[in-house]
Amino acid sequence: MEIMEAVRTAIQELIVPDLTRIREENNEIKTILTLTNKRLDDVNLHLADQSRRIDETNKRIDETNKRIDAVRDELVQRIDETNKRIDGVRDELVKRIDETNKRMDRLYDVVVRREEHAQSSQRLNAVERDMAELKRRIAA
Repeated sequence: MEIMEAVRTAIQELIVPDLTRIREENNEIKTILTLTNKRLDDVNLHLADQSRRIDETNKRIDETNKRIDAVRDELVQRIDETNKRIDGVRDELVKRIDETNKRMDRLYDVVVRREEHAQSSQRLNAVERDMAELKRRIAA
């Protein structure tokens, strides 16, 4: 039995200190694991808060986009109305220009007739003078 005691004593001397060291390291690992889990919980809370903030920001962006779309639609409608009014004014101006051109054409015709009349009057006066001159020569 001495051999058994010797083996037992040798095992206790070799293994017991290692077991104590393993238990200490295990306790350190548990402490580190607890701290790591706490940090992970904090990170998860932070991520959840960030996610909530992002969701709120996305809602605000969606509302802003809706307002922008409404303003754009109103602007498009106003631009269409303005374009229609501009087209109406342009059509009216074209009609007025056409009427003015017609009046100018008539005025040109009148001016040309007056000029022709003045020329005819001058030629008639010249013919009358020539005739008077011829009558005077015949009488003389």
